[in-house]
Amino acid sequence: MKRGQQKCIPTPGTQQRMHLFGPYRWEDDTLVWRAAQRRNSQAFIEFLEHLLVECYPTGHFILVLDKASQHKSTASMATLSLFEHRVQVIWLPAYCSELNPIERFWRYLKEQVCINKLHPDMAKLDQAVTDQLERQNDCQRSDRFSLLKFIQ
Repeated sequence: MKRGQQKCIPTPGTQQRMHLFGPYRWEDDTLVWRAAQRRNSQAFIEFLEHLLVECYPTGHFILVLDKASQHKSTASMATLSLFEHRVQVIWLPAYCSELNPIERFWRYLKEQVCINKLHPDMAKLDQAVTDQLERQNDCQRSDRFSLLKFIQ
C-alpha cells in the first residue's frame, strides 16, 4: 500500500477468546481444567473452588503461580488463605512464567489444536481443545504430553 493510505482488510468477525485454568499433575501427566470467558480474579477463584472443593476435597497441593493480576488480587489471596492448611503456593519471579511446567503443556496444546488449523467457529475450537484435553487424561494413550520428556 502507498505511504499514508492504509488499506482495510475484511475479517470474518470480532475477536473471540477462551481462557483455560488448569494445573498440570506431573505424577500422571493429567490436568483438571476449566474454561472461562474472562481471565480475571473471579474466574480464578471459581477454578480454585472447583479444584479444591469439588475435584479434590482432601489432600495437599503445591500450586506454582506466576504474578498475574488474577493470582495476586486481594480476593484471590483471601481464597488461597482459606485453603492454606492444604495448599502451598510457590510464586514465580516476575516475567518468568516459562519456569512453570504448565507453560510447556499450554504450548503443546496450542501446537496440537491451533497451529496451522482453521476452526470455523468458537464452538468447534472449544470442542477440539476439549478433545485434546480428554486425550491427555487418557493414560492408555502413548501420544500424550509428558513433562518427563523435557526433564530428561
